[in-house]
Parts: sequence; C-alpha cells; structure tokens
Amino acid sequence: MPNVSEGRDPATIEALTDAVRATGARVLDRHTDPDHNRTVLTVAGEPLALQDALFDLAAESLERIDLRRHRGAHPRIGALDVVPVVALTPDDMPLAQEVARGLAARIGGELAVPVFLYGTLAAHPDRSRPHDFRRVGLEGLAAEIEAGRLVPDEGPARLHPTAGAVMVGARPPLVAWNVWLPEGTLADARAIAARLREAGGGPAGLRALGLFMPERGEAQVSMNLEDLRTTPQTVVDLVRREAERLGVEAGDSELVGLIPGAALARQSPTALGLPGFRPGQVLEAQMPALRRGR
Repeated sequence: MPNVSEGRDPATIEALTDAVRATGARVLDRHTDPDHNRTVLTVAGEPLALQDALFDLAAESLERIDLRRHRGAHPRIGALDVVPVVALTPDDMPLAQEVARGLAARIGGELAVPVFLYGTLAAHPDRSRPHDFRRVGLEGLAAEIEAGRLVPDEGPARLHPTAGAVMVGARPPLVAWNVWLPEGTLADARAIAARLREAGGGPAGLRALGLFMPERGEAQVSMNLEDLRTTPQTVVDLVRREAERLGVEAGDSELVGLIPGAALARQSPTALGLPGFRPGQVLEAQMPALRRGR
C-alpha cells in the first residue's frame, strides 16, 4: 500500500498509477486527498511483479515529485513516503519481508534514495513505525542522519535533495479510518486524537492525528487501526464521545484503501457514518483466495 506525496496534480497521479500497472500488478484502489496532498494505492500482484511495480513507482516519484515545493496536511519524509508490503495472512509474512527487503535494496542502490526499514523489519524497536521517522520533520531527520544518530538501512547516508527518504516495511493488514469534525477546530481534533491513541490511554494499536483540511474547511481525526480487534465502530463511538465532551459534533467517516471484512464487525456503512461505501472496498471482494481460505 504505497503512499506517495502527491494528491493535487491529476497528470502526476495518473503517471504514478500507470508506472505500477506497467509491470502487470493490479491497482485495487486509489485514494487521493488534495488537503493531505497524498495518494494511497492498494496494489496486488505476484511477488516479483509487485516488487517491480513498487520500484517503478519509486523511480516515477523521484522523477515527478519535489519535496522542496510540497505542501500538505499529512506529515511525510519522502516523495514516495512509505511502502508497507502487507502480509494478508501470518503465513505470508516471510515472503512479504523478502519482497520488502529486496525493494529497499533496489531503491537505495539504484535510485540513491535512503531507505529506512520499519514494521517487522525494523532494526531498532524505537523506530518501528513511520511516526518515529516523521516526528522530527525533514530538517530534523537530515540533522539526525548527518550527526550519525540515524543510519539508513539502504542507500546513501543523506536525504535525497528532492525525494527525501523512503520507509519500507512489512506488516499485517490495518484499517486507515478518518472521522470529520464539521464544526470542530484543529485544537479539537488534536485533543480528541491525543485521548484516543494508544499512547494516550486508548485502545491497543490505535494511532491518531488531529488535522485541519483547508480545501474542505473542516478538521479531521485521522487514524490507523493496527490491532483489528479495535473495530471502526469502536473508534467512531470514541470520537463521537470525545467530540460531545468538547461540545462539537462528529461527522461522516472516511475509509482510506480497503478493509478486511471482519473489521466491519457486521456493522452497516450507515451506522459507521460512511457515505459512498462500495462492496469492492472489502479486501476479500478483491482477493478471492482469502474467501476460499475462510
């Protein structure tokens, strides 16, 4: 599920998507957000075709995206910011790790863009999530590398001048879920996110950010559900409760990418405040082998 730092220029987004398709990999979903200035692709394919597709995406991102001119609500460290290779079942994890390691070596060696491994490939437990690299910002990350406190796992020991760095990892599926606060402020969104995330006492595996989207003119609580025992219904209820405590109303939800069917926990899209939901956004609808396996 590669995340690229471009969500505003249709021609660039199409070129990036075409770079993935050219190898024979399938693009199952594309979620673009101009406020985040970010596009998330859900890509599937045989292992070598998938690695080729992700490498070609990295090369196209290097060619077309200049972080020096990038502005967006979502934190990022790279033109191709983060590439999680998702193991759909526990038995798939060794293969996902192999694909991710090979991709990291190719990006670092052939494109001269530094790569940090995260997730199950993380070299250090304190740097196992994308937030661990993004939280200091690009300038802070460059300083950490220059001082030798942070060494890329692949590629040169410096940020690329236009493409920054790439995070590559292997992980199980997660759910990327946002909730809008139509009348809320950035401060409201950040306060709610702080109370929801695992580090603030919330459910296990819940990561949350409070953001404001200028194009839409609304605040948003942006979340990753890394432990699928925490369902979207759980986080929607929590956001609604915290919003009510602050005297604001929680609005619609937004799903980024696909969702495992079990995570919906038999809840209707209406109950989750999820307008425009399509059956094709359920992971098993795109992966018949998973349906057979269950």
